[in-house]
Amino acid sequence: MTDINQLLDELIEREGGYSDHPADRGGPTRWGVTQAVARANGYSGDMRHFPAERAKDIYKERYWRAPGFAAVAEHAPGIAAELFDTGVNMGTGVAGAFLQRALNALNRNGRDYPDMPADGRIGPVTLSALRAFLKVRGGTGEAVLLKAIEALQGERYIALAESRPANEAFLYGWIANRIGQSCRS
Repeated sequence: MTDINQLLDELIEREGGYSDHPADRGGPTRWGVTQAVARANGYSGDMRHFPAERAKDIYKERYWRAPGFAAVAEHAPGIAAELFDTGVNMGTGVAGAFLQRALNALNRNGRDYPDMPADGRIGPVTLSALRAFLKVRGGTGEAVLLKAIEALQGERYIALAESRPANEAFLYGWIANRIGQSCRS
């Protein structure tokens, strides 16, 4: 089982403190939480002083429990850790869709389990497909599925940089610090 508290500590360390980069559409952030998200969760102070514990509470609820990544962790802890980190960086729906797309592509044309919509919502259908995949593929299945998700993540980073040149300011860090980092500790 994945220790969410350890993931939160690692995430806070990776995200760092206060930032207000001119190319970042999210505006002022602290611990990776944008000002808009902090405000939506009741914080009204200066983002330079946004507490790490409040960031962890937001991450635990909005980026772990609500999108269903905690349920994924019951079957594939490494996948859940990657989905959590990707969800924080790209949005939980994007992370969930990466899992669904990878599972669809790895189901051997529906022989192992049926395709599902890649809607980004983790529920009974996605969890059933994940269990079936892990059962069929055994011990190496989780590692291969993780590589597929990370490939999708990397492709998205490149596409973001290509579509908005200002994102090139972040591309190196995204690739260096996001792909695979949530599962290496």
